Order: sequence, then structure tokens, then C-alpha cells
Amino acid sequence: MKIYFDNAATTPMLPEVIDTVQKSMQQVFGNPSSSHSFGRKAKAEVELARKKIAGYFKVQPSEIIFTAGGSEADNLILRNAIVSLGVKEVITSRLEHHAVLHALEALTEEFAVSITYVALTTSGEINYEDLEKKLAASSHKVLVSLMHVNNEIGSLLDLQRVSLLCQNHQAFFHSDTVQGVGHFTIDLQKTPIDFITASAHKFHGPKGVGFAYIKKSHAILPMLLGGEQEHGTRAGTENIHSIIGMAKALDIAYNSLDEDRTYIQGLKDYFIQQLKEIQPEIQFNGVSAHKEKSSYIIINVRFPKEIKMMLFSLDLKGIAASGGSACQSGSTKGSHVLDAILSENEKTKTSVRFSFSKLNTKEEIDKLIDVLQELVA
Repeated sequence: MKIYFDNAATTPMLPEVIDTVQKSMQQVFGNPSSSHSFGRKAKAEVELARKKIAGYFKVQPSEIIFTAGGSEADNLILRNAIVSLGVKEVITSRLEHHAVLHALEALTEEFAVSITYVALTTSGEINYEDLEKKLAASSHKVLVSLMHVNNEIGSLLDLQRVSLLCQNHQAFFHSDTVQGVGHFTIDLQKTPIDFITASAHKFHGPKGVGFAYIKKSHAILPMLLGGEQEHGTRAGTENIHSIIGMAKALDIAYNSLDEDRTYIQGLKDYFIQQLKEIQPEIQFNGVSAHKEKSSYIIINVRFPKEIKMMLFSLDLKGIAASGGSACQSGSTKGSHVLDAILSENEKTKTSVRFSFSKLNTKEEIDKLIDVLQELVA
């Protein structure tokens, strides 16, 4: 029996999405830049997908730029904030995804821009008072870059609060919403954010496709040159089939959002309850066990001691989980998120991230609990 509890890393494609992608491969094979009927059909399908996606965020279709995923979208936005918008200071946190942190580090070597890190609470949340102080103290043009849902510990950012702070201090606001899109409603009319990002494989869509939302008032220069695709912001023939699949996956996600959230939260609550029964000393990193402050998909468990080869042992039992961000899974380095929030003693203990989807079942959690009971004994 194979059990998958690593949905924050990637989600299985839904059968309906696979079917949609397969049909588009057979029926929509023209180049969207071609003027003949095959090309026009492909172009129409891409623009229909753009319109559908834009509708979920209450934005204009022209503000949605298709990319190869969240990392490319983050890089495109961060570079343009500096090059096109004249940003001289970026306020961010040490808990961001490396698509943001590493991009910013590289940009400081290329441009005269500084990085300021906002303080964190003891539970690994953003200190909003410190963010406000840093915004008030800055004399530069500022971009705030803070992720909506932390991919390792699941903590939620108050998007509304941060967007208001940025408005009050004339700062731009970018949020890496890769873990939030498809799982939370983001109304960009009610919550004015300048830039967000998404990756289809986080909500049961295809890999290798995502999008950036870029407010229409912001001029954007392409990172990839060679063509005028994506309104001149990204050269290269569009990944038509994956774009269509992404739109289908987002349709499914938002049409069943409340039902799925209730179901998945129930699985998470049940898992927490069962964990506490088998090992009362177990703790949860950050606020990942808090219903209102964390994603209903992610729980980051810290066991009372170091359990060597924990992930390997789980894998041998047919259970997939993660020790941190999947983008670092091939690395020997520990989690930079846990490193920032845990004491030296707590860092020595084994932490595992389990992340759920609507495809998981209570029976699978029972199997996981049985396996964990053996491993932590």
C-alpha cells in the first residue's frame, strides 16, 4: 500500500485534468502565434484559460502572465521591481521560499538594492509591528515580499493587513502565493496586492506551468527574449496543454473549495489527535497545529528525539512525507525555516512535514499512525 502525504511538494493530477490535457494535445496543436485557423484556435484556448484564471482573482486577463511555474514568476517579479519600478529596498523574511531568497541575494550583487529582514515571533510568524516600523523608517522605494502560506510550517500571512501597511507607506507588495492559490480565496479587488504567483502542480494541475499576476499599472520587461508572447513579457511558444490543464484544475479547486477544506481539515485534526495519543511529547513546529493561523493542508511534526533515517524508514513502509521544502529534498542541508525558528536543542530532534489533499483518507492516516508508533517507540 503506497500512501502519499507530501502534497505541499506536489499534488497528483486529477483524472479530469489529465483528460482535459490529453484532449487538448489531440485537438489544439497549433502555434498560438500562427495566423491560420489552427493557430487561432490555440490562441483562443490560451486566452480563454487566462480569462477564467483572472476571474477567480477579480483581475483583468491582461494582468495574468503564464510562466513555467512559481519560481520563474517570483524571479520575473523581483527583477522587474528593481529594474522597472526603481525599488531600492526589499523587506522580506528569512522564512521565504528560496525562489525569493536566492533571487534577492543574486539581485543585490547585480543592482544597488538592499534586503531588510522583518522580525519573527517565537512561533515563526511575521511580526507585523516590526514590519510597520521598518516601512516607516525607510526612505527608499520599497517592495515587501512575504509569502502567503509557508511551504514548510504552513503559517498564514494576513494579506489584508500587509497590503494596508504597504498602501499606507507607498510600498509595493509581492506575495508568493504558490501554497495558497487553489486552497484559499484571494480577491485582489478587496486585498490590493501588486504581485502574486502560482504553480499548477500545487492544486492537482500539471507541472511546469504557473502564472504571475502583475498589476496593469506596472511596466514589465521580459527575462526571456526572442518573441512577443505573453503581451511581450515572456518570449517562447506558450505551453498550451498545461495552461489549459491549469485552468481546469483551478476550476475544480475553487468549485469545491469549502467542501475540500472541511474534509482535509478533518483529516489534519484527526492526525493531530492520534499523534498526541501515541506520543504526548510530540510538538508541532510554528503554528502548524493552529486552525486559524495555519494552512489546513500542512502539519510539521517535531518528535521528542532524533530518529535517524526517519524519512527513509517511512518510505520503506510505503509512506511519502518530507523533512522540509521539496525543492531542497536532494540536499544535505537542513531546513532554513526550522533553523530560523527553533532553539539549538530543538533543531537536533527529528521534524517531518506531512501535507494532505482531498485524495487522502482516514484509513491512510490510521496506517501512518501505526507506522509512526513503531518508529518512535
